[in-house]
Parts: sequence; structure tokens; C-alpha cells
Amino acid sequence: MISLLLSQLPMDDSWINFDIQAFIQNFWSATFDGLTFGAIYGLVALGYTLVYGVLNLINFAHSEVFIVGCYGIFFTLSSLGFGPSAPNLSVIAIIGDLLIALVVGMLAAAAMAYILERVAYRPLRKRNPPRLVFLITAIGASFTIQYTIFLVRGPNPEPAVTMFIPTPVFDVFGTIVDSQQIIIVLAAVIMMVGVDQFINRSRTGRGIRAVAQDPDTATLMGVNRDRIIVTTFIIGGLLAGAAALFYVMKIPSGVQYNGGFVLGIKAFAAAVLGGIGNVRGALLGGLLLGLIGNYGQILLGNSQWTDVVAFVVLVLVLLIKPTGILGQSMGRSRA
Repeated sequence: MISLLLSQLPMDDSWINFDIQAFIQNFWSATFDGLTFGAIYGLVALGYTLVYGVLNLINFAHSEVFIVGCYGIFFTLSSLGFGPSAPNLSVIAIIGDLLIALVVGMLAAAAMAYILERVAYRPLRKRNPPRLVFLITAIGASFTIQYTIFLVRGPNPEPAVTMFIPTPVFDVFGTIVDSQQIIIVLAAVIMMVGVDQFINRSRTGRGIRAVAQDPDTATLMGVNRDRIIVTTFIIGGLLAGAAALFYVMKIPSGVQYNGGFVLGIKAFAAAVLGGIGNVRGALLGGLLLGLIGNYGQILLGNSQWTDVVAFVVLVLVLLIKPTGILGQSMGRSRA
């Protein structure tokens, strides 16, 4: 495996070039672009961190929940007339169409998450198997969903879907910040803050925190554990569907059967970096991972180093603080 990965890297001196000058020149553009991708990672990471907080389960099939949301977005926008170029519509019409696509994508991802919980995980919970069985099931469910999409849609990416042409809004030290970046980051942060407030202030949120901390005592106190778990999966699916809209907005040709795999790994890494089980940690981890990857790409002079640098930093952080930057807050580990 290692030799295969190394064989895909260029072996000349051009594949790595430690360039501080380029880093300084492109610092602000890398920052804003990194925050944009980091906001998407953070939204997907919330699904990992919520399920882990409640079930102590790493739901590796969450990346496929995300890609189902991407397909929901793609089919909706395609049926509304969107294509490789932005449609010639008024601003109000485009916003309306995007809201329709957002709702469809969120519902599609939430439905996939609900089916996943009912079909793959609930039967296992009733048998109380070892934790390893849940992990294997999650990986198996991930590949099952992925290759079901492959059989239906084929191996090639779907045609590009351009929602609108980004327009400059303001500049920071000569770097243009466009409308697309602002929309993605602001919307993602608002959603994450909303989820944080929901977990901490609502009755259902108190139930989620109770099950995360002590499921047996929570059940004795009248909390419906199964309902709380289903709700947790649905919330994660809704957020993944929202992230799907922003992903397709940022990468118009990114809808593919295995398109969620690498992004899912990054989102999981973001959850671990911020502190898996901590809602605010998912946001922090996502933003940091997006920034670190972009900074490393420019500093080392090759885009192939983006993921390498991000995961190396992740490992270093975990060596210093194994629970992540913010640690766990929704529930204690019960391994």
C-alpha cells in the first residue's frame, strides 16, 4: 500500500518546494479558501461527533449520507435548469431554487441516515455485540451505499452544476473575498451555532446529552433512548445535506459515487482534532483542518501535500492531547 502511494507521487525535485515567499504572498487567499472548505468539513464532522457522543460509535457510513445529499442537490438543480453555466435568472429566483435544493438535499441525507440507523445499527444494539462489530458494520454499510450508487449512476462524475457566478464583495490586503465564500462560511457557522444551542437548551437536546452521559439512567428517568438515537442520526443527516449544497456550490463537478470518501475522512479528522463528542470542537476542527491543509499546500509548493500536512498536524495534536483540542463534552467515553 505504501509503495503504491509513493509511486503516484512525482519523483523529481518539483514535487516539494519549501517556499516562504509564496506562502506570504498567498496567505490571505489560502486563509479564506481554507475557511470555506473548513466550514464544509465542520458541518459533516458534526454528524460524526453527535453519533459518537450518543453511541460511542464511529459512523464511517456518514460520508455516504453526505454523498446521497449531494445527489439530491444535483438532481434537484438539474431539474430546475442548472448546468455547467449559471442560469440566467433573477437573484430572487436563484435563491428560491437553491432553497428548494437545500431542502431536498437535507431530506435525502436525513432519510439515508434514518435508514442506516434502522437497518444497520438498531438490530445490532438489541443484540449488544462487541464494539468491533459496530465498526465493521459501519464500514460495510459505507461500501454498500457507495457501490449501490456506482451500479445505478456509474463511475463517472455527474455533469457540473454551477449555481451562480461568485461576485467580489470586499478585499483584504488585495485578496478578493467573494459572495460564495461568505455564504458558505456564514451559513455553516449559523447552522453549527444553532445545533449547539439546540443541544444545550432544548428538551430533546437535554435528552441527547443525558443518553450520551449515562444511557441506562436516562432510560430510567423516562428518556426514550431509541427516539433520541434516531433524532441524533437525523440531525447529522440534515447537516450533511446542508454541507452537500455548499460542496456542490464550491465544486460543481464533485458529485460522484465515491466523492464523499475523502471528504468524510477529513471531516472525521476534523471531529477528532476538535474533540470528538464536542459540538463546538467539530466547528473548530473543521476550520483548522481547512486552514492547515491550504497553508501546507502553498508552503510546500504542491497541492498533493494538502492532506498530508493536515493529517500530520492531527497526529501531533493527538500526541499532545489525545481527546482533541476541546476534549469531549457531550458524554464520557464508555469503551
